Amino acid sequence: MILSLGSGESLAQSDVLAVQPRAVEDRKAVFATVEAADTLHARARIGGTVGSLTVDDGAAVEEGEVIAVVGDPKLMLGLRSIDARINSLKAQLGQAQTELNRSEQLFRQGVVAQARLDQARTAVQVLERNLNALQAERSVAVQQADEGQVLAPASGRVLDVLVINGSVVMPGEPIALIASGDYLLRMEVPERHARFIELGETVLVGDRGLTQEQSGAMRKGEVVKVYPLLRNGRVEADVKVEGLGDYFIGERAIVYISTGSRETIVLPTEYLTTRFGVTYATLENGRDVVVQTGNRVDGGIEILSGLRPGDTVVMPQPQALKGDAQ
Repeated sequence: MILSLGSGESLAQSDVLAVQPRAVEDRKAVFATVEAADTLHARARIGGTVGSLTVDDGAAVEEGEVIAVVGDPKLMLGLRSIDARINSLKAQLGQAQTELNRSEQLFRQGVVAQARLDQARTAVQVLERNLNALQAERSVAVQQADEGQVLAPASGRVLDVLVINGSVVMPGEPIALIASGDYLLRMEVPERHARFIELGETVLVGDRGLTQEQSGAMRKGEVVKVYPLLRNGRVEADVKVEGLGDYFIGERAIVYISTGSRETIVLPTEYLTTRFGVTYATLENGRDVVVQTGNRVDGGIEILSGLRPGDTVVMPQPQALKGDAQ
């Protein structure tokens, strides 16, 4: 783009802009809250006393990681009881096997009857099955003791730890709340604007701090879910936005949603100058006119007053700006 160097020289064609209204989207600012895509509870699988709690609020965890151990002394006592019964049955089985071997030898010699041999075999089989049952019971007790480990249900970040070491918990009681998956924005839209919210719609997300004064370009987000239930006259929708990883869960942000379109004049920012708090646009004849600006939109700034369709504006001349500054 070529700028003119003096008032007497002709302006480059690319510096001239005809003012024409165009359609722009009306956007309404609504509040949204940062939420995790999924929140899961790490729960105790058995009752007992919490010990070896290894996480705190804000800690990162991996799926399957042990975050606490719930202990129950009765489980170890029961395991010892089963071990003692197993040892007793093994001794009885050894004696029964010896008796069976003796009965088989005597039967071959014709000393004892078939009934005696069958009785010895039955005694061995009964003891073997009783031993198998006790070993299975022991496996259940060992598995129950292993379930005292509280595992993280998914990879993510711990939002809240609900117990401390020494707490007594029941089976199924939550130990910690874990945020899993990406963060998203959950916004609440007034009922009168609910008809404008659709899946896949693009919204604009403002800077952190709940201010409508933007220090830079707003980020774009996409509506990924619209909830069908109205609450308190508002519809909820989830917005997927990149770069929310450093936000706090529950932090609020301003989201701009489209609520229709209208005709207005939009002027690129390079055609405007601001002097002493007043914004000017330069007409083709060199005269500066005061304009009232509105919101920033795609392609420039909305002009509320000062220009009308058919006007022609030019780029401000550097020499004129320099003279004004002096």
